[in-house]
Amino acid sequence: MKVLSTKENLNVLYEDNHIIVVNKRVGDIVQGDKTGDKPLSDVVKEYIKDKYNKPGEVFLGVVHRLDRPTTGIVLFARTSKALTRLNELFKNRETQKTYWAVVKNPPVQENGTLVHYLTRNEKSNTSHAHTKEVSGSKKASLDYKIIRHLQNYTALEIDLHTGRHHQIRAQLAAIGSPIKGDLKYGAGRSNPDGGIHLHARRLQLTHPVTKEQLVITAPVPDDSVWKSV
Repeated sequence: MKVLSTKENLNVLYEDNHIIVVNKRVGDIVQGDKTGDKPLSDVVKEYIKDKYNKPGEVFLGVVHRLDRPTTGIVLFARTSKALTRLNELFKNRETQKTYWAVVKNPPVQENGTLVHYLTRNEKSNTSHAHTKEVSGSKKASLDYKIIRHLQNYTALEIDLHTGRHHQIRAQLAAIGSPIKGDLKYGAGRSNPDGGIHLHARRLQLTHPVTKEQLVITAPVPDDSVWKSV
């Protein structure tokens, strides 16, 4: 059964006065949208308000997002100063984001770089990966390597060079390796919890205020496939 994050069960990976990093569950939505479902940002605000007995409104800045069916690291800013600096770090690609993905069909090569040109379809909320530049497309690039062959699947580690809409999902689908459970991008069947086997595993960055080098790792979800990676 799918369990969403609440202030009581929030999986906090790192927190100080400036930032807070949580391990997102399947189904958590990072920021409010037209569904009207409670976003993870509101849950984190409630957690901070309770833990630190904060009166009034709690400030929380959303720095980046993860797709709803994806799990793993989400970083929030606790002050406006931290938010401004984190936005700069992400814009200038001065952070390193590493993902794990489980796919049915392994890529032909053990490791490599994928470069595509993505076009986005707002209506279906999907991105399509083209091998050549087309009108309105944005260049997408990532490195991947196979980290384990599982019984029926293959686990990959992915380092992003760009941060495009559904980038990993679309690029892996384009090479015939759709992510487990990702019906939208060609998987044969869905996962019981409605999620996909894509996990934001590690984030490396310079702390926006203290300038300390941070490496944050998110444990994988508690399911048999992830546990065998």
